Amino acid sequence: MNETAHDVKRYNKIKLVVSLIGGVVSFLLTIGLLAGGYTLSIEQFAFSFSSNVYFAVITFSAIFGIITGIVSFPFSFYAGFILEHRYNLSNQTFFQWLWESVKGMLIAIPIFIPLALIFYFFLLTFSMYWWFPVAVTLFIVSIGLSRIAPIVILPLFYKLIPLEDSPLKEKILSLTKSTSMYVEGIYSFNLSKTTKKANAAFTGIGKSKRILLGDTLIENFSEDEIETVFAHELGHYSHGHIWKGIAVGTVSIFLGLYLTSLAYSASLSWFGFTSISQIAALPLLTLWLSIYSLFTSPIGNIISRKHEFEADRYAVERTKNKPAFISTMNKLAEMNLADRTPHALVEFLFYSHPSIAKRIHAAEQII
Repeated sequence: MNETAHDVKRYNKIKLVVSLIGGVVSFLLTIGLLAGGYTLSIEQFAFSFSSNVYFAVITFSAIFGIITGIVSFPFSFYAGFILEHRYNLSNQTFFQWLWESVKGMLIAIPIFIPLALIFYFFLLTFSMYWWFPVAVTLFIVSIGLSRIAPIVILPLFYKLIPLEDSPLKEKILSLTKSTSMYVEGIYSFNLSKTTKKANAAFTGIGKSKRILLGDTLIENFSEDEIETVFAHELGHYSHGHIWKGIAVGTVSIFLGLYLTSLAYSASLSWFGFTSISQIAALPLLTLWLSIYSLFTSPIGNIISRKHEFEADRYAVERTKNKPAFISTMNKLAEMNLADRTPHALVEFLFYSHPSIAKRIHAAEQII
């Protein structure tokens, strides 16, 4: 890629700025639709098709989603396609990129529709206490999706190929022998169909646990380096980060929906609404959820960065190959155009992983 440090800084800065501007525009758009009475018009239009309130909820959500999608498209197109091509990171044509986006939407729709109907049922049935059954439902659904995603959803986007018997596979399996982790399989996936970046993941829960290695990782990294990547993922398992993450996420869901329910009820009159179940008012609920996420995301990132440091330490100590770990970090930074030394505030607010420089420094201190 041969990008300079200045190019890397600029790439990451542009991605962040575009993301922030896109978020602000979407936020202001929602406020504008609420304050201008346009959500009331959309609600009336939805009821013109049917007097059934649940049908109206889906129709309203579809129209509102189309409007916000049209406004947000230029930002996702620039960040996800134009910018990636400008820095020679993407392998996709425009139509391939568009199809992947459409495919994601088509998969999300059958998940969203029943959730939206269940949510509205709880809103009508439990009134001000709607947040509790909704939180319980989201917890159950998140566990279910974690269970089926590697088996059902991921193969719709990537071709998963079981890793053939090899010294690399033996190295990986040997790392799991001293743990209680059972892995259904080790797979490579064709990450190169979309990007030149490298990545790996430990995904799924229960019997759907899988180790996924991007083909770009396998092609560009040595066996020792890939071993440290897997050891890092194994570190997450050994430290219980998956279940800790679920626990933190569950608390966040319950607390967030409770606080959001209070703010939602208190702010209805600001826009002339009289009931929490008024369909035209529902975008106001999404605004409060966005605000809650804005304040809590940095807390989640702090926890995530701590887990990443712990997994890094585990990888170095298990493989006893500090040089391989450090060279892996350097290669990942180069291939993914990662900013090795982001501004401290940017890292605090937006980074779920520690910066590359900090990860390497921490690894160097391990005896």
